[in-house]
Amino acid sequence: MEMEAVLSRVRHGLIVSCQALPDEPLHGADSMVKMARAAQQGGAVAIRANGAADVRAIKQALSLPVIGLIKRDYEDSDIYITPTLREMEELVEAGADIIALDATLRPRPGGCKLKRLIDYAHEHRVTSMADISTLEEALHAASLGVGCVSTTLSGYTPYSTQIDGPDLELVRRASELVPVPLIAEGRIHDPAQVEEAFRLGAHAVVVGSAITRPQLITQRFADAARKAVKCIYGDERPN
Repeated sequence: MEMEAVLSRVRHGLIVSCQALPDEPLHGADSMVKMARAAQQGGAVAIRANGAADVRAIKQALSLPVIGLIKRDYEDSDIYITPTLREMEELVEAGADIIALDATLRPRPGGCKLKRLIDYAHEHRVTSMADISTLEEALHAASLGVGCVSTTLSGYTPYSTQIDGPDLELVRRASELVPVPLIAEGRIHDPAQVEEAFRLGAHAVVVGSAITRPQLITQRFADAARKAVKCIYGDERPN
């Protein structure tokens, strides 16, 4: 899919992040394909997926664009979202339409440079998505030629804004100042926050855990239940 076309296709739409880590109940490409299919039926315009196997399987099963990333730990860096050229190569081979990568200013594994990864995406006619945590990082990524910028990592670096919900102020400022499409992502838990992100100028919005991690969704309701029971009945539950 042409780089401009894929960004046009996701414009003003909901992207659903279908990810499950190895220690989670739904881990595995088969489960993620089913989750992605459910997201498509619900109106998602694209899927964000972790790992070459999941990207490949979702691409084969669905007609939606797939944003691929690979989470991989390296001892010499805190960056773990598509950290090096190795992960870029795996995602290109898997058929990702967009590749998401950590575009923070932190050192990359082995001295790898962000510009090299962005250039590699261009060379293979794949759109690059810069996951950033601050406006400075967003502007830097745009200056290097990234296709779009996402607020994914705000709150997940020690120097970025630390709040419980989405960093909507970063969405607003980046939408105004960054010369590439701005994707709102990170701790978006309800439809009202999606609406607000679009009002602030988001090109598209990504929602993940609030839709696709049943154990976390259940925990929110279970916590509310415990709080209500304690408030109504005190420390003891009714028989």
